[in-house]
Amino acid sequence: MARFVLVHGAFSGAWIWGPLIDRLTAAGHSVEAFDLPGSGDDHMAASEATLDTCAGRLVEVLASNSEPAIVVGNSMGGIIATQGAALCPDRVRALVYVTAFIPKDGQSLLDLTKTPEGAGDQVQANITIEGEPPVATMPAAASRQALYGSCPDDVAAWAIALQRPQAVAPFVTPVSIPLGALDGINRYYVVCTRDRAIPPPLQRRMIAENVCADVVELDTDHTPHLSMTDELAKALSRFATHSSRPAGI
Repeated sequence: MARFVLVHGAFSGAWIWGPLIDRLTAAGHSVEAFDLPGSGDDHMAASEATLDTCAGRLVEVLASNSEPAIVVGNSMGGIIATQGAALCPDRVRALVYVTAFIPKDGQSLLDLTKTPEGAGDQVQANITIEGEPPVATMPAAASRQALYGSCPDDVAAWAIALQRPQAVAPFVTPVSIPLGALDGINRYYVVCTRDRAIPPPLQRRMIAENVCADVVELDTDHTPHLSMTDELAKALSRFATHSSRPAGI
């Protein structure tokens, strides 16, 4: 059994992992989810959140338990997971990207969305950015299509009602990965073929540009933890089994 630490995406919070936590816990895993700064029930203003504060929060969670964790990021959570892992690689057993961004050193989330494969991203196409420091908001109707397209109506409505504005800083700040920091950490990816936030061609480009030990495809939207919870739990358990093997096996 494994320790999982779950990192949510933009406009979201720890609450979005609830159904998946239930499945993973029932399978015998230990699971932790937390609110990034300025998200969920966190009291920081969204405008004050940065990539550093978000990665720092993940590092704190990882340090709260001596067991190295499988860090699972969704969407923007892939940026946070990568930066946090680079800061404390000894506390990370594996990285799992659930239709999430995989940045290389010096890349930002926005850089990845601007690649040719990122065309059609319905988040960047629909957000409104205001204020200084800037904060993004996502209209309910756009969220339904971009984030929760395969979810039942009641589940989508529940999630949209809990959305909060999102700091722009984690979108535009490049990650900083010291040379070799992530070399000993296996990476895994869950492709979601109906995703309208990270188009499948961009997901596959990131997989091609970053060595992944295993890839699972799900025929669903950007939020498989709500739309295909059982299937995602099975994929994560599969990755956990794979990551427990000695290197080279």
